Amino acid sequence: MCPMVNTDDLCDAHEVAGLLGLSHSGSVFAYLRRYADLPRPVIDLGRRRIALWLRPEIIAWRDRNPRRSAS
Repeated sequence: MCPMVNTDDLCDAHEVAGLLGLSHSGSVFAYLRRYADLPRPVIDLGRRRIALWLRPEIIAWRDRNPRRSAS
């Protein structure tokens, strides 16, 4: 059985960057390489294609790791 996802909770790299205080959406992918505990996209269609994260997971990570976010 597939897990259910509330589509209102999905956000793209641009929004993740904003939530983490990063100036560019590309920085999100650098963070993925740097921080193993950063939530991974729930949808990732591959290089140069859409990747979507669950906003509540990103917010929870940011709140647990204030020194890792840029803001």
